[in-house]
Amino acid sequence: MVPVEKSFVQNMFSVEGKVALVTGATGALGCVLAKAYGYAGAKVFMTGRNDKKLKALEDEFKAEGIDCGYFVADPAKEEDVDALIKACVAKYGEINILAVAHGFNKPQNVLEQSVADWQYIMDADCKSVYIVTKYVAHQMVAQGKGGKMVVVTSQRSKRGMAGYTGYCTSKGGADLMVSCLACDLTAKYGINVNSICPTVFRSDLTEWMFDPDSAVYKNFLNREPIGRLGEPADFVGYALFLSSAASDFITGSNADCSGGYLVV
Repeated sequence: MVPVEKSFVQNMFSVEGKVALVTGATGALGCVLAKAYGYAGAKVFMTGRNDKKLKALEDEFKAEGIDCGYFVADPAKEEDVDALIKACVAKYGEINILAVAHGFNKPQNVLEQSVADWQYIMDADCKSVYIVTKYVAHQMVAQGKGGKMVVVTSQRSKRGMAGYTGYCTSKGGADLMVSCLACDLTAKYGINVNSICPTVFRSDLTEWMFDPDSAVYKNFLNREPIGRLGEPADFVGYALFLSSAASDFITGSNADCSGGYLVV
């Protein structure tokens, strides 16, 4: 008898009925991931630092029948994250999925960058990941049902770049943190922790890179075997996969979702 169950195969990618907490929900990728979880039948709780944008997303999602809510919080502030977790649990009773999609960068040459600017990037992109995953881990352990964490990092975690001493360092730290979190949380508590590592994808900040006549765009295409730059929707499949039972045997990974950026 082949040791696989029909019901598992038919439902292994499902997140139906799960509670998904999404940070950075007002960003180009965070809002897409939040809506994708909602379309897939999850209850979505969003966070970010802009109340007006979060309320607009809530209204938009609810108009499409998505069960959702939001709470304004800075992921780099422990007291904000504590309040965020409590608000999510008060609304939905638990947290099953965490998608960390917030981030910040301010490119500068190391000779011009202040220590304060470097530290702000580190706090926004690395310390904040530690705080959010720590507090959600406590909640998931208390629930006793395991869980899934998906942290968005970057291919810049694997490659240096001029002006990126803060960003590359913070993303590299976040990827290594994911591996450590997996060692702490998966075997004992059933909490899988993975990161996805995109290269450039379209957002308000990167739109200028998508000009097909620009030297920047042409240079990127030389490193992209897939033949184009990314769109936020390109990462939905990764997030849903790593949030579902289909990825139960995957933890501590830094998943390449860069269109082949590292192979060239």
